[in-house]
Amino acid sequence: LPALSYGVDVSSLSAMLKAYAMPVIALSFVISAQMIRMTRAAVIETINTPYVEMALLKGASRKRMVLGHALPNALGPVIVAGTISIAEAIIAESTLSFLGLGFPPDTPTWGRILFDAKDYLSLAPHWAVFPGIAIFVSVLSINFIGDGLRDALDPRKVR
Repeated sequence: LPALSYGVDVSSLSAMLKAYAMPVIALSFVISAQMIRMTRAAVIETINTPYVEMALLKGASRKRMVLGHALPNALGPVIVAGTISIAEAIIAESTLSFLGLGFPPDTPTWGRILFDAKDYLSLAPHWAVFPGIAIFVSVLSINFIGDGLRDALDPRKVR
């Protein structure tokens, strides 16, 4: 009801939310499923190591085993996979927007900018080059951040 008092049409607001939410929800489901599988596999792999089994034999609780041993040692691959997933999401959103399946046309995304620039490649190629460079640099920097976090949070690394 507050939307009505400000003169905003609720049906257009609902349509706008659907247009923006659908690409985000679709990418989130795909990426979260990958991250959940990756985390589970990394924790299971870590639980089957000799030092975790030794901690269990010494009387450590399951909670201490998972939180103190398995999760910290599984965190490195999960962080790298998470940053790679963020980079994949940027590329997927740009691809979907370039194909016209992403956010609405009036939303400036890198994929939409590339789509609009394709008609002017002979006249102004920089309209397509700079968004492409921005996508490349952001994806590369996110991957470097993930590698740095993995190295910084690695419990096996001697400090």
